[in-house]
Amino acid sequence: QVQLVESGGGLVQAGGSLRVSCAASGSISRINTMGWYRQTPGKQRELVATATSGGTTNYADSVKGRFTISRDNTKNTMYLQMNSLKPEDTAVYYCNLRLLSGANLILTTYWGQGTQVTVSS
Repeated sequence: QVQLVESGGGLVQAGGSLRVSCAASGSISRINTMGWYRQTPGKQRELVATATSGGTTNYADSVKGRFTISRDNTKNTMYLQMNSLKPEDTAVYYCNLRLLSGANLILTTYWGQGTQVTVSS
């Protein structure tokens, strides 16, 4: 079983920076992709950034040039560095991990519990 625990959310003024972290524990075998998503009340969860095991990254247009996804393999931790934050970035941020396992390469998706990021104007 894999557990993801996020941390680092909080309140920041517009234009500021924040880094959220996601620590993974458990049986982490072959990573397919890792990523960050966010959700605001009444809206669907949306993709913020993803990265493949090969290092290819993908960002939502709204965060390109401001956010950076990364990971530290030695700590089994992924990060989302958020710069030049805007009030519209306010949301609950969730980390996501997709793992492949077994000879049939079964894909399993895991989610963190979410961390609140609030950007004041």
